[in-house]
Amino acid sequence: MNPPSNQPSQLHGNILTPQGWISGSIHFDQRIHSVIGNTVDPCQNSHNYIVPGFIDLHVHGAAGRDVMEAGAATEAIALLHAQHGTTSLLATTMTAPDEDLEIALEGIRSAMQLSGMARVLGVHLEGPFINPNKLGAQPEYVQPASLDVVHRLNAIAPIRLITLAPEIEGNLALVKALTQIGIKVQLGHTLGSYDEAVAALKEGASGFTHLFNAMSGLDHRAPGMVGAALAHAQYAEIIPDLLHVHPGAIRAALRAIPGLYCVTDSTAATGMPDGEYMLGRQKVFKCMGGVRTADGTLAGSTLTMDQALRNLVSLGLELAEASQRVTTYAAQFLGLSDRGFLQPECYADLVVLDRELNIVDVIAEGQAIIR
Repeated sequence: MNPPSNQPSQLHGNILTPQGWISGSIHFDQRIHSVIGNTVDPCQNSHNYIVPGFIDLHVHGAAGRDVMEAGAATEAIALLHAQHGTTSLLATTMTAPDEDLEIALEGIRSAMQLSGMARVLGVHLEGPFINPNKLGAQPEYVQPASLDVVHRLNAIAPIRLITLAPEIEGNLALVKALTQIGIKVQLGHTLGSYDEAVAALKEGASGFTHLFNAMSGLDHRAPGMVGAALAHAQYAEIIPDLLHVHPGAIRAALRAIPGLYCVTDSTAATGMPDGEYMLGRQKVFKCMGGVRTADGTLAGSTLTMDQALRNLVSLGLELAEASQRVTTYAAQFLGLSDRGFLQPECYADLVVLDRELNIVDVIAEGQAIIR
């Protein structure tokens, strides 16, 4: 990938700024210099849409590669997702033996230095501090809460987010310790009760992992994790492939959780034909429009963020709100101020969409992504 030239580049169209839509131009090199134009209703013209590059905080794989492979796998994964509009992501691990996690994080660290693809911002450690009775597609390598393990892994590659089950002994204290060192905590792969979820939120947990999936559900006398999320969460991630979660449940979450943001939970099968792939140490199968283990359990997805955006619009969201759900709220959740917004000084992470919301161009930190 050639580096950007010394002369600022520019794009013209309907631009989604933090203040709303304008018709005009955006000028940038690695970062945005200026956004110039007039307020517009984009329905009143036929120009392309320019929206912030998508941010995906839950990515296991793509292009036949899995984050747990290490080596150059994360680079290949980040490139395929960039071709679908994702300009930054968290490489997400599986519950695994410590030696596997260490090797995976070495590969993630190397990928973090590379450009010309989605920027790898760090690690989403999904496990190993989860409930062994709510593994979903996670392997059986659960271990007790350990801040020492976190510190050792964090020294290899920066951990930005950890998914854990708050009801497991020692995990509630771990929530508080992680929050104090600046690592975000989401609740997931959990059989915890409503009260246990609320307790974890009070200790600093700030989100829920793939809401509705792999967690205790909502009953009117036992609200569970889902009930706690709907009642109390400012942020939660959700997989909008219309397979993991029914559209009606997505609509309920949209009404209840202000910062509900989308993730793909994508696997090696993303962008690939039906067949057999690896997810960590286990085989999974792309078939029937999804990814499953041998016993039929859903095991991540083949979703890309451009399709997530189109799915949200198909549910009735305006494009501006759908864009927030695939970009802005994830940036805010992670505490980013220089990504997820089309305004001066932010990284030039841009997606150009045609009127049918198909990708025309992707710019990541000022560089055009080859599609």
